[in-house]
Amino acid sequence: MSAPTRFDRGHTDDLMSFLAASPTPYHAVATAAERLEKAGFRQVAETDAWDGSSGGKYVLRGGAIIAWYVPEGAEPHTPFRIIGAHTDSPNLRVKPLPDTGAHGWRQIAVEIYGGPLLNSWLDRDLGLAGRLSLRDGSTRLVNIDRALLRVPQLAIHLDRSVSSEGLKLDKQRHLQPVWGLGDAREGDLIAFLEEESGVPAGEVTGWDLMTHSIERPAYLGRDNELLAGPRMDNLLSVHAATAALAAAAAAEPGLSYIPVLAAFDHEENGSQSDTGADGPLLGSVLERSVFARGGSYEDRARAFAGTVCLSCDTGHAVHPNYAERHDPTHHPRAGGGPILKVNVNNRYATDGSGRSVFAAACEKAGVPFQSFVSNNSMPCGTTIGPITAARHGIKTVDIGVAILSMHSARELCAADDPFLLTNALVAFLEG
Repeated sequence: MSAPTRFDRGHTDDLMSFLAASPTPYHAVATAAERLEKAGFRQVAETDAWDGSSGGKYVLRGGAIIAWYVPEGAEPHTPFRIIGAHTDSPNLRVKPLPDTGAHGWRQIAVEIYGGPLLNSWLDRDLGLAGRLSLRDGSTRLVNIDRALLRVPQLAIHLDRSVSSEGLKLDKQRHLQPVWGLGDAREGDLIAFLEEESGVPAGEVTGWDLMTHSIERPAYLGRDNELLAGPRMDNLLSVHAATAALAAAAAAEPGLSYIPVLAAFDHEENGSQSDTGADGPLLGSVLERSVFARGGSYEDRARAFAGTVCLSCDTGHAVHPNYAERHDPTHHPRAGGGPILKVNVNNRYATDGSGRSVFAAACEKAGVPFQSFVSNNSMPCGTTIGPITAARHGIKTVDIGVAILSMHSARELCAADDPFLLTNALVAFLEG
């Protein structure tokens, strides 16, 4: 077995490109698929019969991608090593009747997706992107990556209490972005998107559209040791997992596991969808891989029993201005390497044996890691980790990169942590 591929700051440069190219889950999986294609993977359709051939394959469904690499000579009962992540981020999403407005302002009706830091979407130039569904049943990606929308904040002159009492936003009344002057006209937005994307007028019959900040990812700080950008929760992990899977596939000789990337949609609102971690997609793909290689249900059970999943999602770095909100003895630092996330009430799936798996991968890669646990007085978030463990009976470990400003339109991490994470993921996939 060759040593893990060593990623460096160039990987962080590449992450910036990935973030900019992926304003929605649909764009994120398309970008990941394009990279895997260049690494020799090929797409397989869920509606086709699958064969048991070796090599890299992937399935796309909406905003989710499952990709895996079958080494030469893999047995039907060969276990999997999975990196799980999610493609969605909190944002503002377009309603079914989008064209609205008042008092000479043309606006777009939006709904709140997930749990965004609402104030971070104010007075920010926003683009619009997503998926258009056409009359013939096909879909088309669209990305208006320029200043199209803006949610204007009320001037302080009209709300003097904002500085003393804090900003109070009504999700229905205060977050509808403006995009022009005049009276609202039904069908205006979709007609505009048809024209922008080269679709004949009247052909769009459905849409999944969302706003995104058009500000590009950028290094920050005196020595460029920080990275600021959108959707790090959780495209940072999707990017790392894609790179790690391609690297593991390139180092095939000696692989004792089948490495897998599982990037799901809808984590931010509970994962309960056909493309979410609580849906059947991952289990279906893994089972079909076993059966395509001539396996039985017994082989499937053996493969799952030996499988380990790293649920890879961002976590909280200790905040210098709010250190009291963190556990007093667990202060993950930006730049300190990936974090191992622990919660004894199973909000995270990590246990002691799972910690050993991740510790071994980090040791093999020469990567430091840190432990994260929530302050006992603060509610703990959750991830796809416990869902994956419970739904599939797979040993799962929750890990990630520590960031600040989680769920903001623009988040912050150490510039070295993305490649430190990816080096650990390569070591994990290679076993």
